[in-house]
Amino acid sequence: MIHETEKIELAKAYVALSNSHQLDLIIPLFTAGAKYHSPNVGTFEGTKAIKEMMAGFFQRFPDVNWSAWEYCCNADGQIQFNFSMTATECESGEQIERAGKENIELNDRGLITRLEVVPS
Repeated sequence: MIHETEKIELAKAYVALSNSHQLDLIIPLFTAGAKYHSPNVGTFEGTKAIKEMMAGFFQRFPDVNWSAWEYCCNADGQIQFNFSMTATECESGEQIERAGKENIELNDRGLITRLEVVPS
């Protein structure tokens, strides 16, 4: 069983890798059957689907960046944190700003089994 502090550090590493758009390092953080849900991009199951979604997202928003704070472990053992996201849509040049909470569920080995984005 991994400790709460380790879970928080793993969530921080996920955010850092997402900010660097390193899919080859992000995807191994997920279990093969992981579930990813965000109202902005949809629901995806499995690393192949998650990777395809993220690749398209990074292509559409090449400068996307997340700031995250208030990491904590809830009563269910999930890691939660607040975030703000800024990005420029590559085709239109439109500036995007979003904020919300992210919930990450990890297994006993520290891999992401479920990730949910909740807009504010």
